[in-house]
This record gives sequence, structure tokens and C-alpha cells, in this order.
Amino acid sequence: MSELTPRDIAVLEERRQAECTVLAAETSEPVAGGFMSASGVGSWTNQACGLGLAGPVDKAELDRLIAFYAGRGIEPKLEVCAFADESLLAGLAARGFVLREFEAVLARPLAPDEAFAPLHGWPQGISFARVDPGDAAQVEAYIDASTCGFRPEGAPVPEELAASVRRMLAQPRTEAFLALDGEVAVGGGSLDAGAGVAALLGTSVRPSHRGRGIQQALIALRLRAAQGRGCKVACIHSRPGIPTERNAARLGFALVYHKVVLVRPGPGLAPSP
Repeated sequence: MSELTPRDIAVLEERRQAECTVLAAETSEPVAGGFMSASGVGSWTNQACGLGLAGPVDKAELDRLIAFYAGRGIEPKLEVCAFADESLLAGLAARGFVLREFEAVLARPLAPDEAFAPLHGWPQGISFARVDPGDAAQVEAYIDASTCGFRPEGAPVPEELAASVRRMLAQPRTEAFLALDGEVAVGGGSLDAGAGVAALLGTSVRPSHRGRGIQQALIALRLRAAQGRGCKVACIHSRPGIPTERNAARLGFALVYHKVVLVRPGPGLAPSP
């Protein structure tokens, strides 16, 4: 993929993810070459990212990570990249961390002159708008639409999730897009741009509007935005085999590396989402 090796992409993308999580979280600290972040019980920002890519991990760093989360009543959770130093996995195993899930990181190069569009054209009857972070009503509409796939249908958006999205949208490195049927927000997705790499995040489409190519259109729009920011590579994180992965593959994304999500459950610790 372009002139970057899979490890090059992993180093860029893991750093970007760690930085993005720090910006969305209430509190963060550097640890083992990455960052650990938290925002209270129930927040997706309760995780550590980017660890172990700069070399061996000191055992004291892992003890500090455990204390950081345990002191907040939250089970420690981190994403471990396939290119992380083996000392990280050994240290986590010795401290009782267990596997929760796998994650695939897909990527594609961004040529400066490449044109991005949905394979079967733009969805009929649907318009798209870039979210204005200064428009409170539009921000709330985006939060509701872009998180609909991550909660039961009809359930309210948890405030912990909404607050983290608001913090992200306030950052100049973030762009978000709404899919609109008339004036009704029916889907949304965001882009986080780091140093040379961008990631497509938080995409959802309402059940009533799925199967109309809206997700592909949101991918194409964000690829254009990443290209405009001068990024060389765009990434998507996905659980293996879900529709996001298939849509990404149709638009030129390919698997670059895997990650594992590890947690350390304990008495009195709230599970991390």
C-alpha cells in the first residue's frame, strides 16, 4: 500500500487513535508510548491506545495503567496492535488481562488526484451536509443519527457518549457529515485527521434508510475530506465480517493489521463498553 509498510501505517494510525481518544476524554495520561484515557463509567474513551510501539514496556507502566482505571472504578481496557512489542502482551497476561474481541484495521492510499464517489451513484432523495460545530442543533442531530447503530432502537443517547462526541467535534482535526432525508437526519459519520493519516469513525444509518448506499456515500465524502487535508492514508476500524468491512472493501480498503481488545475484570469495577 503506497510507499508505507503495514508497520508504518500502524504506527501512524495507533498514534492518531490515541490522540483522538485523549481529545474526546475528560482525563488522560501518557503510558508505555501511548495514552490511557477515561471519562467516567460507560464512556468509550475508557481505554488505552498506542502502547508498545516504541519498544519494550516496563512492568511498572502496566501497574500504573491498572491503578489509573481501578482508582476510577473502571475495568482496565486497551487495544493492542499486532506490531506492539511482545513484552506488552507478556506483561498483560501476567496481570490477568483477557481477550474481549478482535478488531481489523483496513486502510487505503489517497492519491491527490483521485475522485471519490459511491460505486452506484449518490443515494436518490438524500442530501449531505458538513456539520457546523457551532450549530448546537445540528451537532445534536448528528450525535443522534451517527450513534443509532450503537444503541437499541429508540433508546436515548447516553450522556457519556454524547459528551465525548461534542468534545471531538470541537476539535479542528475532526469533520463530521450528516445524511438528510429532507430535514430529517438519517445517518452520519466523522473523520479524524492526524499526521499523514485519517480515520473514518462512528458511522451509522437509521434502520429505515439502510440498503440505499448512504454508508458508502458517507465513506466517499470523508475520503474527499481526508484527501483535502493532505493525508496519505485513510483507515477504518471494524469488527471482522460486519457490513462496514464489506462497504470499505468495495471502496478500495484492504486489511493492514489486526488488534486485540484486552480487559482486566475485577470486583467492583464497571465493565468498559
